[in-house]
Amino acid sequence: MTGTAATAPAETATPGRRWQRRLRNAVVIVAIVAVVVATLATVAFGMIANPPPSPPTRPEDLGRVFDNTRTWLVGLLAALATLMLTVGGVRYLIAGGDPGEVHKAKAALKASAFGYALAVLAPLLVNVLRHLVSG
Repeated sequence: MTGTAATAPAETATPGRRWQRRLRNAVVIVAIVAVVVATLATVAFGMIANPPPSPPTRPEDLGRVFDNTRTWLVGLLAALATLMLTVGGVRYLIAGGDPGEVHKAKAALKASAFGYALAVLAPLLVNVLRHLVSG
């Protein structure tokens, strides 16, 4: 009887712990989504406040085209990498120890790391393209 009495309190405590874990996970997910939404809103309002310049019409404006391309490319890659980081983090939190879901979460986190690496290398790639075209 002591074996069953010892397991009964643990069973009643488990649903409470599950709810605490679910609540904590929900709070973390809401916080991550709020950060992503705030970041995207900041970028959107920044683009509205500072509209892109008029399209270049002279050959000497080719440098401006490359600068704008670099800016847009870095912004787009960073935004997509942040989205993948968020998706990977949420999947990892929701996985609950399931190896398949943990593997998918890690794949999303690796994709975000690759996206950030591309965002860092984007200016270099645009400069190489600039030298090839102008040069």
